[in-house]
Amino acid sequence: MECIVHFEVDHTEGVKPLRGLVFLDEGQTPGEQELIDMFKDMKFAVRLDDREKLIFKPVNPGETYSQIRITGFDSGKPNSKEDHELKSLVGNLLPQKPAGL
Repeated sequence: MECIVHFEVDHTEGVKPLRGLVFLDEGQTPGEQELIDMFKDMKFAVRLDDREKLIFKPVNPGETYSQIRITGFDSGKPNSKEDHELKSLVGNLLPQKPAGL
């Protein structure tokens, strides 16, 4: 199943909305590693910085962008939600940050 990931890249010259594509098994939603791999395929070397707000930061300090924020998922199904339920959806998908980090 295809899942379109909507996101915004904060460049020095402004915010640019983009989309990426993740292939998943039926009924699945993308997790942290699938998202990082998608960004890697798009030449964005990132790490998850804020689980709650779904913000990824560049691994290399010399990049021309400061962050990437996921704004929505679209699996093509009518019950596919964006923004207003995104935080709770991904909060259940991504592994929780270990205590003390």
